[in-house]
Amino acid sequence: MTRRIALLLACTAAAPAAAGCGATFHGRGLRVVATTTQLGDFVRQVGGDRVALVTILHPNTDPHEYEPRPRDVEAVAKAKVLFESGAGLDAWMGKVVARSGGHPRVVELWGAIPVRRGGDPHWWHNPVNAEAAVGAIRDALTRADPSGRAAYAAAAARYVARLRRLDAAIRACMARIPPAQRVLVTDHDAFGYFAARYGIRIAGAVFPSQTTQAQASARGVSRLVALIRREHVRAVFPETSLNASLARAIASQSGASSRYELYGDTLGPAGSPGATYAGMERANADAIARGLTGGRVRCGRYGG
Repeated sequence: MTRRIALLLACTAAAPAAAGCGATFHGRGLRVVATTTQLGDFVRQVGGDRVALVTILHPNTDPHEYEPRPRDVEAVAKAKVLFESGAGLDAWMGKVVARSGGHPRVVELWGAIPVRRGGDPHWWHNPVNAEAAVGAIRDALTRADPSGRAAYAAAAARYVARLRRLDAAIRACMARIPPAQRVLVTDHDAFGYFAARYGIRIAGAVFPSQTTQAQASARGVSRLVALIRREHVRAVFPETSLNASLARAIASQSGASSRYELYGDTLGPAGSPGATYAGMERANADAIARGLTGGRVRCGRYGG
């Protein structure tokens, strides 16, 4: 990693405008960098036109395996505020910040969330944590741009109201699934917060780890297939940002469906159901409801 960052810094210092080396802040507002797609969406919701935003990760990019690019170093060098997700998910930003030459205010949102599941970094899958993150973003933007206090406060309040409607709607939809059927098998352990919030039991994962860098063993796969058969699990849920081949193979061997995908570590591309945080959580709830009930329960579209 050190050699790679040295090359990035060389690119930034020698030719900031060279192809592949440029960071583009859209707009003339407060320059802000967010590491993940979820954080980028939160910042857009609160900051609006007052913020010129660069989001490091792109849709369907796995944050666990990401390596910084030259444009990331330059963006951090120019930023006034940097939002990190924390709990190790975006630890790759540490050296970028240290070596960028810039002095952004670094806000790690892990420190703001009220509900933690050990060191599980996938905190955004509980809307209560998303609400807390939005409050921390509002406060950080206000410190960096005091003249925008009223605008940030109003935008954050509107978005928090949407998050609360979203949470209530997901809770109501999950309650329509018989408790015995609320058993989840996913690609990796990214949905503990969602499951705990909405009364779902996680039976297993293709990669039984909170990072996608784990490896699946033949013995582990065999055990998971046996578990799915034994507990009559209806569906295995691949993730949009991961290679779905093993999850689909396990579903095929066990007789489960693998039709429905989830947004785990990242939002989806523009135009997809998961292009925003609220859209991601709505889409996940609907996919889970359909998968666990054979299509009999659907969450559908609702406010948020």
